[in-house]
Amino acid sequence: MEDLDLVAVDDDLITREAKYEKFIWDNLKRNYIGNFAHGMLGMTGFRLINAPTFLPAYLHLVSGSNTIVGLALALQQVGNIISPIFASTRIEHRPKVMPAAVLFGGLGRLAILGMAVVGWFLKGQPLVFALLLFIFLFGVFMGAQRVAFSILLSKVIPLSRRGRLQAWRNATGGLIAAVMAYVAGKYLIGANAFGNGYSTTFVLAFVLTSAGLWVLQLLLREPDPPTIRPEARFLDRLKDAPRLIGEDPAFAVFMLVQMLATSARVAAPFYILYVGQQLEMNGTMLGLLTLAFLGADTVSNLLWGYLGDRSGFRIVLLASISLWIASTVLLMVLHTPFAILAAFAGLGAAQAGYMMAAMTMILEFGDRDDLPMRIGLSTTAEGLTATLGPLIGGKLADAFGYSFVFGTSIGLLFAALAALALIRDPRGRARPV
Repeated sequence: MEDLDLVAVDDDLITREAKYEKFIWDNLKRNYIGNFAHGMLGMTGFRLINAPTFLPAYLHLVSGSNTIVGLALALQQVGNIISPIFASTRIEHRPKVMPAAVLFGGLGRLAILGMAVVGWFLKGQPLVFALLLFIFLFGVFMGAQRVAFSILLSKVIPLSRRGRLQAWRNATGGLIAAVMAYVAGKYLIGANAFGNGYSTTFVLAFVLTSAGLWVLQLLLREPDPPTIRPEARFLDRLKDAPRLIGEDPAFAVFMLVQMLATSARVAAPFYILYVGQQLEMNGTMLGLLTLAFLGADTVSNLLWGYLGDRSGFRIVLLASISLWIASTVLLMVLHTPFAILAAFAGLGAAQAGYMMAAMTMILEFGDRDDLPMRIGLSTTAEGLTATLGPLIGGKLADAFGYSFVFGTSIGLLFAALAALALIRDPRGRARPV
């Protein structure tokens, strides 16, 4: 009798899996368009905030301190430590993820709006403190959003289509962002539009990201998963983390690679400040450098996405980290305008490849029910290393100069390559969804 019950349970699970798979393919076109539009508009706005140009330059302008620039990036990463695991425990037992994605995403966009508003109404130290607060909140909600939207992607887009979706949405969004960056640098920041060109640029980012979230909410159709974890207390799930890491050594090494590569971002806020020592910096040059960074991000996404779909995202991770090293060396060695633009283009392409590979590979380890916690652990691990990095980087830049910080970044990237050589691509053992 027990054997018959087990057979019935197995048959029921097979039926639910088949319905889940059918739902994904039946709604693929609609969900593909929704994810594309959200990524195109949302990433356009977020790139204006996260590019290593506008926000670091603005913080340095209002504070005059490398340490403050590093502190701001560190606070953003502190938010990434606090929120991902908490978000995963709030999501993993729910059949629908979209309500949480809208909540976290909406609050993150309000933090961008806050950065804009304080620029018009505050000056001096109050402005610096307010910017640091909103940057911290931005990190909190972006860390939670990353968990929610990664799970949504895994639920509605088949494994074989994720790379090309990210390629085209990132490329289109990057193209728009590159044009917007040039326009913002020359006509908003250069002309100090509406009394504060940086605040005006942040409002533009808020509008674009909000439009993307609205379109996704309107179009996306989300299936109920065949299986789901029972609700558990936050501390109980946190205690379960060592098991998730220990039972899959490849996942543990992947997290180490993420931590090393994220630590290498210690240099990111200082790229633009270093260039300011080598060339005359104005709004037009700032726009051109951001255009090079985001333009290369745009073009390279097509290569990274199709390469990942065809050969797995481990090769994308290897190539992008190698390009990151080469571009940093170029920035340090050659100081002509063309070489610096080429270095920023390489850094943009490397960042695009790293982000796509890291966010997609994590979906291919382990089983589906533990995916939220794996994403939470991965994002928190990144946040831990990314928090101390900018703080230390600011101090090192003040004490030893930017070249020392860049050399440290290169060393960390070589260590990430060495760790990555220890694992195989998880694609072959992933659940084919």
